[in-house]
Amino acid sequence: MADVRNVNLNRLAIFVAVVDAGSLSAAATRLGLAKTMVSTHMQRLEAEVGASLLVRTTRRLGVTEAGRAFYDASVKILHAAEEALNALGAETSALRGTLRVSTPIDYGTLVVAPALVELRRTHPQLDVELLSNDRYVDLIAEGIDIAIRLGRLADSNYRAVKLGSFVKWLVASPAFLQTVAMPCSPSELTALPYCALSVLPKPLTLELRHVDGKSASVRCEAALLVNTADACRAATLAGGGIALLTDFSIADDIAAGRLIRLLPEWSTAPASIQAVFPPTSHPPAKVRALIDTLKRRLATDRAD
Repeated sequence: MADVRNVNLNRLAIFVAVVDAGSLSAAATRLGLAKTMVSTHMQRLEAEVGASLLVRTTRRLGVTEAGRAFYDASVKILHAAEEALNALGAETSALRGTLRVSTPIDYGTLVVAPALVELRRTHPQLDVELLSNDRYVDLIAEGIDIAIRLGRLADSNYRAVKLGSFVKWLVASPAFLQTVAMPCSPSELTALPYCALSVLPKPLTLELRHVDGKSASVRCEAALLVNTADACRAATLAGGGIALLTDFSIADDIAAGRLIRLLPEWSTAPASIQAVFPPTSHPPAKVRALIDTLKRRLATDRAD
């Protein structure tokens, strides 16, 4: 039996990273180590515990039966160690370093930026960098700690936590509605100029769902194609036509009368708002803190 005193416990974290990543190269990238160093640590860990943990072939890396059991135990050990450290410093420690956050432009402006201000009030020693854009971001390659993504996730290599959901509503400005007849059904939308978001897979197709569950697919004629949700909202406010916009971005406009909701019994199907981060066994405290802040703010908004 292996003696725990002869086992370098730091190698448990590397072993867990290797299993989670599925390869030595991917684990090396996540850990910021050379692949040769990760390989050496795994060889020494196997020697220390006296068992083969990994199966290496030219095409893939697998885990032995003993390795799987050792992985489960290692995760528990690392989790217990992290909980002990968190408990030790919970009362006195403050978040430090830099938190890099990626968001879609409209959601970053309306929701994430205020949440980051709140987070910094609690942790003034934490620096924050908010990167808002409407393109896909490779978290690991671009050094992003956490990304907020709307809708279905395109990849499964990251960990994700659901924060909430959103729908899209059909809207137009009061000035525009003075020039056209108010539509009474989805089929009547085709006759109206439409402000379309060009970055969507099908920018001119509206997939709508009625409150009773029935659905409708409508193809509109574009009056204006734009590549950001903010520009689409601005064009709609200016009377450029009808648009399908996220509820969180236009709720205040509707409440203030700047936009009118069309066909209020129709909307898109609910879609998820998710926090996405690299697949470490235990997300950094600064990532967990932002997730908690966003969940709390979204819960408060729903209650209001």
